[in-house]
Amino acid sequence: MIAADVMATEYTIDELATVSRVPSRTIRFYQSRGALMPPEIRGRVAYYGEPHLRRLELIAQLQDRGLRIDAIRDVLGSIDRGELDLAEWLGVEQQVHAPWANDQPRTATEEELYELAGTRRPGLIADLVRAEMVERHAGDVYLVRSPALLSVAMKLEAAGVDLETAVQGAAVIRKHATRLAGDLVELFVRQAADGSVDARQLGKLFESLRPLGNEAVRIIFGRAMERELRQLYESGKMARLTGRRRGSSRSRAR
Repeated sequence: MIAADVMATEYTIDELATVSRVPSRTIRFYQSRGALMPPEIRGRVAYYGEPHLRRLELIAQLQDRGLRIDAIRDVLGSIDRGELDLAEWLGVEQQVHAPWANDQPRTATEEELYELAGTRRPGLIADLVRAEMVERHAGDVYLVRSPALLSVAMKLEAAGVDLETAVQGAAVIRKHATRLAGDLVELFVRQAADGSVDARQLGKLFESLRPLGNEAVRIIFGRAMERELRQLYESGKMARLTGRRRGSSRSRAR
């Protein structure tokens, strides 16, 4: 009876491929990269069991989450050594993939694009396409890369800032924000590696960091802008710019 049960959970590689719906070549690839444990060799035949089937299912789940096979191997190795709890890691993964900005690309018809922009000024769509804020698709459909940034650009335009300047400003912010995010992630990785941050609490850390990080950036950036504008005012450049603008307006009036 025991022997029959054992045989029922044993598969050749072709049988495992059939049951798991993973091609034999892919199974061998997983083995070669260390993500799948080796089979038991009896004579000239390799036998696989239920642990291999469960591991293939787990590999597929991790691939669906965007992990490459080498990263999957490292995660599974940590789990096998008891260094990582799968449920705990999945909690961290869920927090990592949770959106920080409530802003996703979307498609819009011409009418919907005008509604998003909040204006129907002549030449608007051509300007948005030229500024690469929207991309024209087939027919009357446009891809809006960032509805939130489109809204910001339109508000800036209403305040007198042209689209080109708004786009250049966004590029400056994006450049420094990318470096900021990279430096912060590197900091937390170093702190977790040396034990200053409890790696088992990374899920809760990221959950807290999302709103607090956004708030901290808003406060620090706001104070930095206050300082820069104050320095601009005290340097006299603001008065010169205002005077130049007034002089230009008088010249046009004549």
